[in-house]
Amino acid sequence: MTDATLEITGLAYRWRGRAGFSLSVPQFSLAAGETVLLLGESGSGKSTLLSLICGTILPDRGEIVVADRDISRLSGGARDTFRAEHIGVIFQQFNLLPFGSVIDNILLPLRFAPSRRRRVSQPAAEAARLCSALGLPEHLINAKARTLSVGQQQRVAVARALIGQPPLIIADEPTSALDSNAQNAFLDVLFTQTASTGSSLLLVSYDPRLGKRFDRVITLEDIAEVQKGVS
Repeated sequence: MTDATLEITGLAYRWRGRAGFSLSVPQFSLAAGETVLLLGESGSGKSTLLSLICGTILPDRGEIVVADRDISRLSGGARDTFRAEHIGVIFQQFNLLPFGSVIDNILLPLRFAPSRRRRVSQPAAEAARLCSALGLPEHLINAKARTLSVGQQQRVAVARALIGQPPLIIADEPTSALDSNAQNAFLDVLFTQTASTGSSLLLVSYDPRLGKRFDRVITLEDIAEVQKGVS
């Protein structure tokens, strides 16, 4: 047992596609409750690293330990369950169910994560609380996701990631479509909610102006070696 929510050691991954790509991370850790901004340009390998952390792709070697479990050693089904239980993901494109209601989208992770579900005594009330904390009007709780504005969809995506208090929150460029005022308001809410649950936050962006809000700022080059065009 450690106090790190995420610990990466000796990670190596190579995609042998038409434009070969390799990524190696000797060591990286994220402490419990820590907020880290990971900077990198588009195409630099940030999304690949997030996919490895979430277990949607597997490394060729190395360890990726989330909440004291090496996810690279789990079977495909076990990784899916583990991810649902322990990782809340805020996707850049939100990935909401367009014809599902706001509350359906927020509660979706609990359907696949029994332990996370047990941490929520009243799911509907918790979804409503998160909506209120995120500034989403109460009357929208039963609205279809496709009818919401971009900003409202973003808030639903955040609530979905936060519900059930997963120990690790991954956010993939969630502020890229927002102006500076909206970015600050969004980060205010995100930091408040993660702090209230003790979750660790790894937010990926290309915008270094966000850095002053985080405990730590790193670039992908600080922790990883990336090669392109390898065979």
